[in-house]
Amino acid sequence: MEAIIAAPDRRSWVGQRDRALFSVLYSTGARVSEAISLRVGDVVLDVSPVAHLYGKGRKRRSVPLWKATAKTIRQWIRQLPKASDEDFLFPTRSGGKLSRSSVTQRLAVSVAEATRHHPQLAGRAISLHTIRHTTAIHLLQWGVDITVIALWLGHESPTTTHIYLEVDMAMKEEALSRLQPVDVSSSRYRPPDRLLAFLQSL
Repeated sequence: MEAIIAAPDRRSWVGQRDRALFSVLYSTGARVSEAISLRVGDVVLDVSPVAHLYGKGRKRRSVPLWKATAKTIRQWIRQLPKASDEDFLFPTRSGGKLSRSSVTQRLAVSVAEATRHHPQLAGRAISLHTIRHTTAIHLLQWGVDITVIALWLGHESPTTTHIYLEVDMAMKEEALSRLQPVDVSSSRYRPPDRLLAFLQSL
């Protein structure tokens, strides 16, 4: 995720926007529809940074932003000096709303660039929904309670989030299977004749 977020060209306006957008997607676990609908006024970047997301049925949830993400957003907003609170946080060049297909295309460009530096990404199916799954798995691995993750992702019920428990357990089992068992079998020690002769001479 760090490689994908860092891939867009920070020297270009679009690159800076994409970095900020991917950072928000990863930090919040937001659906792409929620992220592209964010307005400038929906993010609070003071002492306790937070993003107010509007999910299915216009239900609002507030998700904390990681410090690094908040810093990236602050830098991005400087590129929108004339933006009001009602303007889109991640607009097109003309100020309109990004489409899902546009974000999908921008992600593909970033993944391709990240793969140049991290060949292990080659062949992996990385989609916008993959980022959401990655957020959930990482929160789980960091010890965040499953009910909190459910609220974080905007799930109607924590039972929807339990799939990540199964995925995490599968990952742990796979890692365990790669470990070679320690050979604990041992045979009785037989000292060499020279050592026996030395001990007898003492």
